[in-house]
Amino acid sequence: MGGSGGGIGSLLKVILSNFDVLAGPVVSLVYPLYASIKAIETKSPVDDQQWLTYWILYSMITLFELTFAKLIEWLPFWSYAKLIATCWLVIPYFNGAAYVYEHYIRPYVVQRKAVNIWYVPRKKDVFSKPDDILTAAENYIKEHGTQAFEEMIHKAEGERKTHTSNYVFYDDDYRY
Repeated sequence: MGGSGGGIGSLLKVILSNFDVLAGPVVSLVYPLYASIKAIETKSPVDDQQWLTYWILYSMITLFELTFAKLIEWLPFWSYAKLIATCWLVIPYFNGAAYVYEHYIRPYVVQRKAVNIWYVPRKKDVFSKPDDILTAAENYIKEHGTQAFEEMIHKAEGERKTHTSNYVFYDDDYRY
């Protein structure tokens, strides 16, 4: 009996001393994969945002680790700091990934967002002449109404005055 108690104690000691190595993949990959699959199956965009943002941040952390691997080797606390940060990003109570998105990513993206001035549908026949700008404007008005078209023009004029206007053409053939 004395030998089996030491075996369990030794096993617990090994597990606790390697907690970061064992918990890291569970926290950073297994649970997020499971939660992402569940999010795909719901109609709520909130959980989609949480998990898409998480995977973007996870990719950035991984790129950071790959880029600075030699430096990270010298930081004995890196695996613990990464585990804590990952827990904060993953655990639904904290919603860390959504927080990072709302406070750091979204303001950056929204400020530099391109203005959709024209919606130019692409014709399906490769050999035909592409729609011209007037046809595109007429199609936009048919789809969205005159008021939406006028608002878009006013917004574009305001952007032009501040010299930050970008024009974007969307392709109907692009699959999301």
